[in-house]
Amino acid sequence: MRNFNKYNFANKKAIVRVDFNVPLNDKLKVTDNTRIKAALPTIQKILDDGGSVVLMSHLGRPKKGPEPKFSLQNVVKELEKLLERPVLFSENTIGLEAKKAVAQLEAGEVLLLENLRFNPGEKKGYKRFAKALANLGCDVYVNDAFGTAHRAHASTSIIAQYFPKKDRLPGLLMTKEIENATSVLKNKEKPFTAILGGAKVSDKINLIENLLKKANNILIGGAMAFTFIKAQGGQVGNSLVEDDKLDLALELLEKAKKKKVNIVLPEDAVAADAFDNKAKTKTCASNEIPDDWMGLDIGKKACKAYAEIIEQSKVIIWNGPMGVFEMSKFQKGTKNIALSVGAATDNGAFSLVGGGDSVAAVKKFKLEDQISFVSTGGGAMLEFFEGKELPGIKALS
Repeated sequence: MRNFNKYNFANKKAIVRVDFNVPLNDKLKVTDNTRIKAALPTIQKILDDGGSVVLMSHLGRPKKGPEPKFSLQNVVKELEKLLERPVLFSENTIGLEAKKAVAQLEAGEVLLLENLRFNPGEKKGYKRFAKALANLGCDVYVNDAFGTAHRAHASTSIIAQYFPKKDRLPGLLMTKEIENATSVLKNKEKPFTAILGGAKVSDKINLIENLLKKANNILIGGAMAFTFIKAQGGQVGNSLVEDDKLDLALELLEKAKKKKVNIVLPEDAVAADAFDNKAKTKTCASNEIPDDWMGLDIGKKACKAYAEIIEQSKVIIWNGPMGVFEMSKFQKGTKNIALSVGAATDNGAFSLVGGGDSVAAVKKFKLEDQISFVSTGGGAMLEFFEGKELPGIKALS
């Protein structure tokens, strides 16, 4: 891939795929601008060179074409505030009006196109839509949306073929994401510890399989732990379990044993009599949860055991919370993991956190500055660590 920093954007119009899929409140105002901030260095470099920028992104999951609550018009004010300059907006992504807006763009100006997913051709990866985007009148294509790099959508992979190889580039954020993820996979320091949480084993099968070649420790939390515990004959009450994945869980444990990888399950759990922050709770052994109770967080013993492993590690990746951390009664496990990862990083470990919930937890507990790298990609990061070739990256190579 070409080096973004060495490219001169003077007098050039760059069409840049960013990830502005940000949360909005009831008044349609941005509540978390992290993803917008992450794209600023790429935008600023193009403008500083004397170029102009056409930004394109998706927002949410519109199902019936244009919907006001998913309009990128809602992002304009926040972008203007962060960029400290006016941002033009096109109500169209392609067509004569969009072409006219691009044609009138002068050096130093920024134009944001409407939500790409208002056109069905985006998600379906239609060449016609990708070609229409490429024909808006821009000289260079930049992909800075690592979070969507695992999608073969029109704007993330198909569009690149309509630009000369020298004029398709990864942005600064995309470059940073690839470099950090690659450095984890190539890092030979030990112990290497992976912390995996979330609801389903099925979401992490390929990741666990790939990590068995690399990791020394795999610490499992969240609801997915109960599939492993039940597979071993444990009593898990009403905890969330994938009953059709019990044999698979045993297979993964057996593979880990053969490869001498330490898969660690939580010794205890915080159980509740309902999925509610006001529910009655008690701590019990993870494999002795009473009927009609459910495990919603890891317990104190698990927190202590996990912390000891994490703080002795040299390389750490974390994807997925340890419990329902959005509820205050069930956030201690996730908070303890976050603090342990931060402490290990302070002691010289390299830590990478990715996935929406894990990143949200790190932010919630104000630990971003204590993590080596916080990835903007959830699914993309998972697939990268599974060893898959991501369409958005492949298109730039």
